[in-house]
Amino acid sequence: MLRRSLLALPTLLLAPPVLAPAALAQSRPLSDRDRADVARAEAWLNRLTSLKARFLQIAQNGASAEGTGWIVRPGKMRFEYDPPEPLLLVASYGQFFYFDRQLRQATTLPIGATPLGMLMRDDLRLSGDVTVSRVERGGGMLRITLFRTGRAAEGQLTLVFAQDPVELRQWAVVDAQGQQTRVTLSQPEYGGRFPSILFDFNDPRFREELGIQ
Repeated sequence: MLRRSLLALPTLLLAPPVLAPAALAQSRPLSDRDRADVARAEAWLNRLTSLKARFLQIAQNGASAEGTGWIVRPGKMRFEYDPPEPLLLVASYGQFFYFDRQLRQATTLPIGATPLGMLMRDDLRLSGDVTVSRVERGGGMLRITLFRTGRAAEGQLTLVFAQDPVELRQWAVVDAQGQQTRVTLSQPEYGGRFPSILFDFNDPRFREELGIQ
């Protein structure tokens, strides 16, 4: 079983070599074209209000899992894995909630402590406290690699967009240990309205499974 959350892991269908932690901070100077493409991607992300999609996650060791994901900006996310994977990831109220139904274990951590937390902001900016380290193009795709400014050792996130029109297709994370995971989206549905309970980790069903009164 996968046994790894979308947060700790993460790049592309043509993935680069795994980076050692010391290499995470390496950056390339951005050209005018790079900055224009980053601005296009930033604008698309800021227009995104909600998304439902299927996802395929592939870990460093080749293990894979599928499921359904929901994102509502700002600040809400849910990734539910298909059986037999027992994993559920919910983000809301400034926290990520990670639940393993089989082990009956729940873990929470601040959204800001994870690379994907950068995507959940209300006013998303790929500058300032976010550093874009490189921009790459190929095969009709735009790849933007970034990390939290001054905290490159935490890991890096690569966003992969279709170029024309711009649309998020995939992301990848290289964590602080150099472990890489990629998540590919398919069958996207935009602008939907979803029940608030999807993003409520106080759902009584979880509490019952954990034996919490």
